[in-house]
Amino acid sequence: MKPKVLFLCTGNSARSQMAEGYLRHIAPDKFDAMSAGREPKGLNPLAVAAMKEIGIDISGQTSKNVVTLLGQHVPYVVTVCDNAKERCPIFPGTWKFLHWSFEDPAAASGTEEERLAVFRQVRDQIIDHINREFAGNDALPSRV
Repeated sequence: MKPKVLFLCTGNSARSQMAEGYLRHIAPDKFDAMSAGREPKGLNPLAVAAMKEIGIDISGQTSKNVVTLLGQHVPYVVTVCDNAKERCPIFPGTWKFLHWSFEDPAAASGTEEERLAVFRQVRDQIIDHINREFAGNDALPSRV
């Protein structure tokens, strides 16, 4: 069984969705990538557009409430915003808890192109973090 990796943010509309989509794309045979939010707001179309630019389709993903995942064994929990870190529920059996604080691209203002540029920047930061933590993953605990 593949270990679950939960990306958690407040709205589950952009950062956690992009992280889920990217990890699922690069390591589908190694991890069960998931995302959820404390207050789900629906998938942001600009997150879909930013991921589509790099050949990853997240349009079928949905915004989920983290309470629906409580009680599941989740070896990796990654919060992608400070609010989620402060309010993250406990997942028994979590082997590794990570916190990556990314700007909320959904809060960006300006033209659509200016807002999309913020999504691209955050997407690229997420990719860098995932590549460092999970690519090739020698970090898997032996008990998972």
